[in-house]
Amino acid sequence: MVISPVHYIVAPLLAAFAIPLLTKLYKDAARVVPGIVLFYNVIISFVLMQQVSQTGMISEVLAGWRPPWGINLVLTPFTAFLATMISVLGFIIWLYGFRFKRTLKGGVVKHYEILQMMMVAGSIGVIITGDLFNMFVFIEIVGITAYSLTAFYRERNGAEAGFKYLLIGSLASTFLLLAILIIYTQTGTLNMAQIAERMAFVPHTMKVTALIFFLIALGIEAEMFPLNAWAPDAYEQAPSPTSATFAAVVSIAGVYALVRVLFTLFDVSGVHNYLIVMGFVTMLVAEITAIAQKNLKRMLAYSSIGQVGLVLIAFGIGSKLAVFGAIFLMLNHAVIKSLLFMTGSYFIYNADDKRLIGLNGMHKQLPYVSALFSLAAFAIVGFPPFSGFWSKFYILISASDQKMMYLIIGILLVTIIELVYYLRAVGRIYFAKEEMEDVAHRPSVNALVAMSLLALFIIVVGVYPDIVTGYLNDAASALLDKAHYIQQILGSK
Repeated sequence: MVISPVHYIVAPLLAAFAIPLLTKLYKDAARVVPGIVLFYNVIISFVLMQQVSQTGMISEVLAGWRPPWGINLVLTPFTAFLATMISVLGFIIWLYGFRFKRTLKGGVVKHYEILQMMMVAGSIGVIITGDLFNMFVFIEIVGITAYSLTAFYRERNGAEAGFKYLLIGSLASTFLLLAILIIYTQTGTLNMAQIAERMAFVPHTMKVTALIFFLIALGIEAEMFPLNAWAPDAYEQAPSPTSATFAAVVSIAGVYALVRVLFTLFDVSGVHNYLIVMGFVTMLVAEITAIAQKNLKRMLAYSSIGQVGLVLIAFGIGSKLAVFGAIFLMLNHAVIKSLLFMTGSYFIYNADDKRLIGLNGMHKQLPYVSALFSLAAFAIVGFPPFSGFWSKFYILISASDQKMMYLIIGILLVTIIELVYYLRAVGRIYFAKEEMEDVAHRPSVNALVAMSLLALFIIVVGVYPDIVTGYLNDAASALLDKAHYIQQILGSK
């Protein structure tokens, strides 16, 4: 069987639509089938990433129509790496949530698993599509599933958070469609490679107008300040596995869409400076807000936004080392934040008080979960010898190479803020008087395996980063080489 990038999307979508039928034959199909399909995606991810590293870019033509007339899926070292990362994390999150809410009725579980699987498929679609309109379609798939999962519990707060997310997401969709309309009227194509080729002939006014619309629309998807008002409520109200998916999958897809549009389509001066400024503002506001939070999931949500801000800063610096650091940080953010949400959900589930005070003395009841949360907290701040250290280190070095000393000072000061609230949380776990009186509900075996895999990655990559740096270096080169991207897509038309 020939493995094609289209399998990334077709397999989970077909399975999602087949689950209602399969559950009539086997009542636990809604829990089992997503795991089988997501594991299949993991397998093809590694096969395709290896193929890309050996033979170069893969451009899959759909329905026999070559670009720019037809739709194509593109796997570069950058997109293949991100698709692999999302596939692996999607499977691990499924494994973590396999017995999630075991007492829920089958129909509710079925809806939940279908939405989770479609969210992962849509996010991969955003990353591997070579067509601007199809990027919009996949963003809509991600958005619709995310709105539904935010309001999954059907409580007042969840419904309010889901509705807020829907309103802001609809605004993003409107601006994105307007931007695509402008680009199409000016270039006559929706293929991103051909748009990049023709962008030099687009009038400056139209180019800037489209760019502004893209920045608003994709800034919402990438959780960029001040367009991220939906994010804290969504992270807080969504089921815990979904909160991890938001951090590991949805935010990564949003950042990718923004970066792909800016790096490949546009050549407007000042865009990189804009990313640095808005990234720093996003990081600063998010981290200051996080330190004031009393609710654990909201604290982690704002911390996630802060990490995205640092990613945007690194892409804004724009050098190969900075882009390398940005992609490394995307990987670390996805892994570490997933572990934080997974472990944090057990604290919340067991605590009488859902605020940070509920963490008090938790190490006595949940020693292993407490150790994993602490490991992830130290890793996200950037302590060696954990993986989070290396991504921050490379970003700071790249800023130093560009003589951006004020930016370095700002990042370090914000890191201190981040350190304070994570140490406060860890301190409550280990040194505060125990608040909990009942016996804790301990993680299931599948959840322990999922969390342990993430923790193992954090330690192994921290001690031996060369495991991933080769792929990251290729990914950074692929994103920065726009001419090669255009030539590979259109050269054989």
